[in-house]
Amino acid sequence: MTEIDSFQKLKAYCETEQFKGWDPFDGLNSKVLKTILPLKHFAIMRLIVIQGFKRCPWNLRPLFSIPKEYNAKGIGLFLQGYCNLFKVAQGNPTLESELGSKEVLIDKVNDLANLLISLRSKGYHGSCWGYNFDWQSRRLFLFPAYCPTVVATNFCATALMDAFEVTGKKEYLDIALDSANFILNDLHLDDYKGEKMISYSPLHGNDLVSNASLLGSKVLAYCYKYTGNEVYLKVARSSVRACCKGQREDGAWTYSQIPPKLWVDSFHTGYNLDGLIAYEEQTGDKDYHENIERGFEYYIKNFFNEDGCPKYYNDQQYPIDIHCPGQLLVTLHRLHKFEKYEKLADMVLNWTIENMQDKKGYFYYQLKKGVSSKIPYMRWSNAFMFYAMSYYMLDKYKSS
Repeated sequence: MTEIDSFQKLKAYCETEQFKGWDPFDGLNSKVLKTILPLKHFAIMRLIVIQGFKRCPWNLRPLFSIPKEYNAKGIGLFLQGYCNLFKVAQGNPTLESELGSKEVLIDKVNDLANLLISLRSKGYHGSCWGYNFDWQSRRLFLFPAYCPTVVATNFCATALMDAFEVTGKKEYLDIALDSANFILNDLHLDDYKGEKMISYSPLHGNDLVSNASLLGSKVLAYCYKYTGNEVYLKVARSSVRACCKGQREDGAWTYSQIPPKLWVDSFHTGYNLDGLIAYEEQTGDKDYHENIERGFEYYIKNFFNEDGCPKYYNDQQYPIDIHCPGQLLVTLHRLHKFEKYEKLADMVLNWTIENMQDKKGYFYYQLKKGVSSKIPYMRWSNAFMFYAMSYYMLDKYKSS
């Protein structure tokens, strides 16, 4: 199956489902369990429910009345993907029959942009987005449904900025720029080695996370590009400095700077590189380019096998998560390294299509040593691969 054939099947599946779906972490959305379990009062019970649904290889969600819903981050990923497809079609009119005409793609961009705007979290100082389910992290803290995060907000705000670029509709840009007010007024800035890291959410409990802080820097860097607001630049730069101070000598980043989250994994490393290159390109500050190159060298050498099989962690193969191959395609595009690593991109994508795409078109969440889940998760698996493959096509089918 070619990458175009694979993408057509994925696109058809997602459009048929109208971009709604289940999520690995949506167990607490069960209408059945809400009526029979005291979930509000016991963190351990909430954790068991979430992990039970997440780890079970069989889809029990229909049985427990967990509905398919929109997830704001997923819609942001789809929106960015359709913006990318429009650019591909612009430069390659012969691909319109496979990807959609420019007119159809623009209509989809507008539909998704307006949907995304309607999914904003309410009650905060600026535009922001969260997930459509309660999420319990171990026994440490609970994120209520729609509590915004800087990670989800990054994917949504930057997609709206791109929607503005391809449609010219300033409303999209204005709402995206308003996300800077959320970052500056609702998130907290945590001290790290004399600098400030941007928090994951308005709540305490998942702090000093490099990828969250750098994706916050990315949003602020884009907002700075459009507005020239020096406050955005100052906060973004301090976050970048902090995260570069937290980078190991070998180029790696641990997920967090504090225990227990000290692992090194593939796709969060890619997020870090995305945040850094966005900061450099949008602000013109190249002082941290060496950190980008060192981080990329670690990333490319430690997370992909010779046969194209991706790795989750630096020191172990499993689980093979769909974000790992997907993020490679994004990282190569964002760092302008696709041409040099095109063979690797092709190998990894072909391996992923052969091993992780269902005949119905959707992609699997993870492959494990034992029984793997083949549940069609919309945000985690399909929106992310739609987004990732759209970047692959931007590079593979550059306009002549």
